[in-house]
Amino acid sequence: MTKALDYIMERADEIRGNSAENEKLMRVADSSADVLRKSGIMRLLQPKTHGGDEAHPREFAETVMATASLDGATGWLGGIVGVHPWELAVADPKVQEEIWGEDPDVWMASPYAPMGVAVPTDGGFILNGRWSFSSGTDHCRWLFIGAMVGDKDGKPLMPPQMMHVLVPWGDYEIDHESWDVVGLRGTGSKDVVVKNAFIPTHRTLDAPKVMSGEAAKEMGLTQTLYNMPYWNVFPLGITAAVIGIAEGAMHAHVEAQKNRVAITGQPIKEDPYVLYAISEAAAEIQASRSALIETTCRFYDKVDAGKEVTFEERAIGRRTQIRAAHRAVRAVDEIMDRSGGGALHLRHPLQRFWRDAHAGVVHAVHVPGQIYHASAFTQLGGEPQGRMASQI
Repeated sequence: MTKALDYIMERADEIRGNSAENEKLMRVADSSADVLRKSGIMRLLQPKTHGGDEAHPREFAETVMATASLDGATGWLGGIVGVHPWELAVADPKVQEEIWGEDPDVWMASPYAPMGVAVPTDGGFILNGRWSFSSGTDHCRWLFIGAMVGDKDGKPLMPPQMMHVLVPWGDYEIDHESWDVVGLRGTGSKDVVVKNAFIPTHRTLDAPKVMSGEAAKEMGLTQTLYNMPYWNVFPLGITAAVIGIAEGAMHAHVEAQKNRVAITGQPIKEDPYVLYAISEAAAEIQASRSALIETTCRFYDKVDAGKEVTFEERAIGRRTQIRAAHRAVRAVDEIMDRSGGGALHLRHPLQRFWRDAHAGVVHAVHVPGQIYHASAFTQLGGEPQGRMASQI
């Protein structure tokens, strides 16, 4: 195990014990956030020049899975917030120094959806907008968000020009009333609002260059980690969290079934249908875990060997990643169906894992249609264009 994973498991009882409190607060409790900070999970993908580990992405995924198996919300933060240092590594060194210069444990929230408009001005841009689903934002001091370049009237330019923008605490507001949901409640994925904030040019990144890998090359980064395909690394923490949540659900289900007796008086452990469901669900969750990690390791090895990961390989990799998430959540449904009415009580951990799993699988990186279309079309000799080639 890695140092971060070791620390997480040493504090497992504390993370697990804060689950109900996270939901009540609608953000991760301060003590759990402190565990994440001390573990170093957020620095796994961070450059060594700023106190990071530059770890293999497999280590990152496995640590996120383990954390999410203890508490979905805490694992979700590890996966979402933990991937941001990977992109900051390709940003202007000046903004890296602004964020990490005095404290390498400063965290950044997102989202990347281009919900705001940045109007060019001398030395930078004036940014306005409102962004939803900023996971873990209560514990972060910067935002890493998406924006469209606009004209002088604040309307997005055509054709669209998308940027990723870094905004410091003080230049944005958190809408604390915006987060009240059925699953992943403890993530505190609240709305953030930016009004007329000046964004110096060095705090912006050309989003298409980041996603294509051109930004890393322009920065002269030779490390394998930072030359990995964007659409392999960016969804990694999100899907790892969902699979970890499924593993947590399986653990909670098995523990509850050990001494459970059916209404007929028969011990559940003697019910062949329940035993079958446990084994099948466990195999499906394990297959999801293996598929996600295998793809990441294979891509890493290919990049490390100086070879290109082709569009077809990336498309199939995204298909695998998406299917892994959906497979794991369907497995959770199978065991939830056989857990009895007691699992519906809010005091039972299984219902929280069940809700969190379903909330996690609806994230944009898990939408299958476009990716499934592109991967199959490519395998049949086609060349997806426009929107059908995006997110790959």
